[in-house]
Amino acid sequence: MLREDMGLGSRLIPFREGWQRQRVLHSEVVEGRRPSTLLLVEHEPVYTVGRRAHSWERPSADVVEPGHVPVVDVDRGGKTTWHGPGQLTVYPILRLTQPIDVIRYVRALEAAVIELCGLYGLETVRVEGRSGVWLPADPETVGRAGRPPRPERKICALGVRVARGVTMHGIGLNVDLDLEAFSLDRIIPCGIDDAGVTSLAAETGRHLATGAPAEALVRALENHLAPLVADAT
Repeated sequence: MLREDMGLGSRLIPFREGWQRQRVLHSEVVEGRRPSTLLLVEHEPVYTVGRRAHSWERPSADVVEPGHVPVVDVDRGGKTTWHGPGQLTVYPILRLTQPIDVIRYVRALEAAVIELCGLYGLETVRVEGRSGVWLPADPETVGRAGRPPRPERKICALGVRVARGVTMHGIGLNVDLDLEAFSLDRIIPCGIDDAGVTSLAAETGRHLATGAPAEALVRALENHLAPLVADAT
């Protein structure tokens, strides 16, 4: 399994440029000209809208203010989300073993992120009926201590596509970013309006470079995905 960093740590990548690179890698893996590859990116700000998004869950215009952030319809599953500075986006372009089990693939992605978050001292979980990786809701007793308990909070979004046996799109891990990008007056993130969004920095109280978790995340992805990847060895 190869790793390709697309300007990680040196420049922000426009979403369409990253998407085109995904397509090139996907074609090469499908045709057997390249082994399965993990593409790591930090994007310029963008809202992407998946195939399952309802009209009321996406921005009402082609750009979102402030910042003139573009809105792009994409061919992955899932709904509406944000990518941008402070988020580590990983696109696994992988030839899956047969028979293809997309649910097992999604669970492996989640397991890798859960392992990564554990290295930062965070206990993260899956939430039934919702993809991605989450911080559990605070116990009710926290609210009695002076502040309301926090709801479940998503730290990593996930949306995938499998075409001709090879995956595209992937995960967006919130490292250290302005969480206002996910505010409900802009979008309904991932179609969920009764939970929150968080980041490694918000939960640990430490400022982090976007690429800081990259090495550990790649190792976790390689370990959890190896049984599912046809050319993992």
